[in-house]
Amino acid sequence: MKVTMLLADSAQAINGKFYILGGGWSIADPGPVVMAIAMKIEVPWDQANVRHRFKLSLLTADGQPVKVATPTGDRPLELANEFEVGRPAGVKRGTPLDLPIAINLNPIPLPPDGVFVWQLSIDDHSEEDWRLTFATRPATPHA
Repeated sequence: MKVTMLLADSAQAINGKFYILGGGWSIADPGPVVMAIAMKIEVPWDQANVRHRFKLSLLTADGQPVKVATPTGDRPLELANEFEVGRPAGVKRGTPLDLPIAINLNPIPLPPDGVFVWQLSIDDHSEEDWRLTFATRPATPHA
């Protein structure tokens, strides 16, 4: 599968297209970071009508999971779901099938001056370019 990912302030996937606000950034202010992930998965023709599972994990630059507070304690920030793409009528055999996914996240408390990576896996498989790397700016001292 081929995957294209983009960080944005907000994103929607409607009728096979993305509608993106504030897209394409890789540096955020310190503190709670609001973000969306626009992700286009190109599903090969022979993988249509098959259920797949994806997982996005937020990691630190050294590959450690970013943990967030939950009612049951601190847990790694991971987003997971399943998808299945059908073959539309009339599409030529062999044509890859696009699946746009927009994920809007609540503010994530991230420390200043850090580097973070959203790592995608599909069916427990990952590729080097299935990563979104971003950084938070250093904190500014208050006068």
